[in-house]
Amino acid sequence: MPVKAIHRFLSSEAKGGVLLFAAALAAFILSNSPAALFYQALLDMPFELHLTSFIAAKPLLTWINEGLMTFFFLLVGLELKRECLIGHLSELQKTILPGMAALGGMMIPALIYVAVTWHHSVALQGWAIPVATDIAFALGLLSLFGKHIPMGLRLFLMTLAIVDDVGAILIIALFQGHGLSWIWLALSCLMLLFLIGLNRAGVQRLSFYLIFGVLLWVCVLQSGVHATIAGVLIALVIPLRTKGAKKISPLEVLEKILQPWVAYFVMPVFAFANAGLSLHGLSVRVLLDPITLGIMAGLFLGKQAGVFGFAWAMIKMGWAKLPERVTWLQLYGVALLCGIGFTMSLFIGMLAFQDEGSIYLVKVKAGVLCASLLSGAVGAVVLKCAMRKKC
Repeated sequence: MPVKAIHRFLSSEAKGGVLLFAAALAAFILSNSPAALFYQALLDMPFELHLTSFIAAKPLLTWINEGLMTFFFLLVGLELKRECLIGHLSELQKTILPGMAALGGMMIPALIYVAVTWHHSVALQGWAIPVATDIAFALGLLSLFGKHIPMGLRLFLMTLAIVDDVGAILIIALFQGHGLSWIWLALSCLMLLFLIGLNRAGVQRLSFYLIFGVLLWVCVLQSGVHATIAGVLIALVIPLRTKGAKKISPLEVLEKILQPWVAYFVMPVFAFANAGLSLHGLSVRVLLDPITLGIMAGLFLGKQAGVFGFAWAMIKMGWAKLPERVTWLQLYGVALLCGIGFTMSLFIGMLAFQDEGSIYLVKVKAGVLCASLLSGAVGAVVLKCAMRKKC
């Protein structure tokens, strides 16, 4: 991955983390103020999408989660494709440590959640909630330590987060669909094949991919598969290679355009729309509910155990090396930061319990927010200690 691209990615994600926190705080304040009804009414406001004879009417919150978030998944898909072809994920030696750490960071939290909620069939639907890491928040906290953080540690977290995002995308695609429509699925496949054909024909103009990408998104939206998956599919057909004298590919152009918009607009808007947690709906019973406890244990305990444990095992077995200038305590601090689930965990939680009633979403928000705050605070303390002692 080019050095400029690395710094651009790290910078936008870190600064975006500040906006994410501000948006989440604003949502929390509004949810516990006299403006709470206005806040909820805004999210429930119906909006219609007209595309020739196609009409879709959904509340604003749904358009944010299924429409606006498509741009986030489009960016993730672009980063994934570039990384796999010419970046860090193209080199096994550089990928194996963060890749296995990411695998552990998905497996252990899910197993802990299942263990806590084993006797609650409905609660088990949320098994995937603690598997995700919020890269913007994690990198945002890491950036507070400035130049004291080795680049190897930043790249470890960045690569881990990309692999983590792939896992979350697969979970959403395979397990979070509902009421599948085979006709719309067939149309989605045909539209995807057409986009692949454009790529194979060497078409370089982004406008063609984006126009037909919108049509693919509509087909996926109607198919029962979550519409955000269309963003990933579109990303995978955007050309990375250039023709003629062009120095920058369509993929790199689109990625450069999307990065600031996703970091500074899409993710903060998502946080503002989904992080509102009213204390009026919060009780000891909610905090001690298996769903809340499972999410908290999975994110705070499971993430650090999975990420650090798998990384430690890989290094001790000689299959990977500790990144240059990175200490064990620094690695553990980053493993703690991986417990900041926030946006992706909230997103998966809403998909898991979208048909189960608002009380389940209260439990999801309580678990995710508490675990993310705890992981961020303890991770920051550990990293502060690591910087001071230079262990």
